[in-house]
Amino acid sequence: MSARGMLSVVGTAVGGLIGWSDDPAPAADPAVLRDLFATLGLPVGRQDEDLTDAVRGFQEYAGLEPDGVAGPRTVHVLARYVQDLQDLRTFEHSVAA
Repeated sequence: MSARGMLSVVGTAVGGLIGWSDDPAPAADPAVLRDLFATLGLPVGRQDEDLTDAVRGFQEYAGLEPDGVAGPRTVHVLARYVQDLQDLRTFEHSVAA
């Protein structure tokens, strides 16, 4: 199965498996994952291997199993890092105002 196919299958299960709050789960497709990484300041190349390497590196950083597969847990943790960063930026903006 291609990386895109695997991510699509996983993406449909993310919300139910990890118990999202009121926010919808991000789609686990390559474009969304690249956007999440870019928000963290980590642009990812266009090749499947680039995304796999980025996922693996993130998993290692976050203390997850570094298998390079953007499964439900990885997508959830990545989305939480992005949300935390956005919350911090909002806080910094409100303090600076």
